[in-house]
Amino acid sequence: MEAIESLMFEHRLIERSLAALEGFTQSLHGQDGREELGRFVRFLRGYADKLHHGKEEGLLFTRMAEVGFPSDSGPVAVMLHDHDAGRALVTAMDELARRPQPWTEVEAGRVTEAAASFATLLRDHIRKEDRILYPMAEEHLSPQALDALGAAFDRHAEEHADAERELTELGTALSVRWSVEDPTACPPSECGACSGCGGLPVEDF
Repeated sequence: MEAIESLMFEHRLIERSLAALEGFTQSLHGQDGREELGRFVRFLRGYADKLHHGKEEGLLFTRMAEVGFPSDSGPVAVMLHDHDAGRALVTAMDELARRPQPWTEVEAGRVTEAAASFATLLRDHIRKEDRILYPMAEEHLSPQALDALGAAFDRHAEEHADAERELTELGTALSVRWSVEDPTACPPSECGACSGCGGLPVEDF
């Protein structure tokens, strides 16, 4: 699997986890879901952030900087800002998951609010990457640079194989347990590597 294609493949599991997170929070109805929220946090921090965003920040964005995409302005800077904003929301969910006592009604509302904000942020982020940033990378990086990026991704996968396998299983299990139809997802038959765009417009960076 080529480097950019592999990132888009990872997006699909992340999107399914976002739909599951919303399904979970919508089903709370005053129930104590601290342990289950903790499992979502573990997946989001481990897979979506450490593995997926880690490859983008440490490998893809570095390559893009070499061909004129700085990290302090432009599209890469927007992506980095989104990553940081997402981390803050996951931290808020983690703090709620670690509460020593069952959630109050107010705290349960905060869980739902943080989850909804995170899902909205990350879906928009994924659309921008799939439809704008990744095509920019493929256009401006040479075939040799893309090949080198793919080799770096392969080494990353080898180094984190156990974690990636465990987290993929966790994300899949959460998606199955809390499966709901994702209204933003477009049918795979509509595009070869579905970006989950749902036909929605994406604002320019």
